[in-house]
Amino acid sequence: MAYTRKDVSTLTGAERRRFVNALLEIKRKGEYDEFVRMHIDHYVSDGEGGRRSAHMAPSFLPWHRRFLLDLERALQRVDSSVTVPYWDWTRDRTKTAAPWTPDLLGGNGRRSDHQVTTGPFAYATGGWTIRENVTDGEFLTRDLGRAAAPIGLPTTSDVEWALQDPVYDSAPWDSTVTRGFRNKLEGWGTGSGSAAWRNHNRVHRWVGGVMLGGASVNDPVFWLHHAFVDLLWTRWQSRHREHRYLPAEPPGPRDSQHRRVVARKEKLPPWNVTPDQLEDASGIYRYA
Repeated sequence: MAYTRKDVSTLTGAERRRFVNALLEIKRKGEYDEFVRMHIDHYVSDGEGGRRSAHMAPSFLPWHRRFLLDLERALQRVDSSVTVPYWDWTRDRTKTAAPWTPDLLGGNGRRSDHQVTTGPFAYATGGWTIRENVTDGEFLTRDLGRAAAPIGLPTTSDVEWALQDPVYDSAPWDSTVTRGFRNKLEGWGTGSGSAAWRNHNRVHRWVGGVMLGGASVNDPVFWLHHAFVDLLWTRWQSRHREHRYLPAEPPGPRDSQHRRVVARKEKLPPWNVTPDQLEDASGIYRYA
């Protein structure tokens, strides 16, 4: 029977405690850091060699769907009642709204070094020391809204702009494509500066701190953010039922993306699963 992922703003006090405690427990056991390492390992950009599976590629959405499921299953081994809530950043847009409350993820980082000092993931509590990172920092950092150069969260119209596109993705299947739902949601835009960051990418930059790079999983908000991104994929699927994941076939040997992107029925690294198998998760979970 399918379980339910809820809007984080609707969680009861008990549900908040259970979610936080399960996260802290898998962190204590070392499981959480394995997720951080996996994301770092698969954070491959257009300019790098090899296959792109997690970012700047059509498989951005199924890759993170499976990543979320793995995290959710780890949490449920601690507490079977826990599911990953989603953060609707088109509605909960302030620095004090959920999930930035003391009983959930804590608040913004302090001005001097962006260290998060409130909530259960503050470094001082001893339960959330960062061990896998692209820098030497051991504490969680945030710069909500980016004080030095303010940036706003995406709006409902930004999301609608992506949802309206009936095509899932298009050649050359990377960060430069201007047509297709996947990149409009992932958010690699044209131009420079904050205007080039759309939807998913803009949220990472709004949160700031460790959410800015491949080690973004170090901030638990990563999961709430990607649960909402996954929810938006389900909405796109409902709206465009005749359209599916693309490319359906692997790019040929003369194509610049040959062996660089995952086609619909190819295995999605690092799992033994295909995008085709991940397109419908309705038998596993649903969104409230």
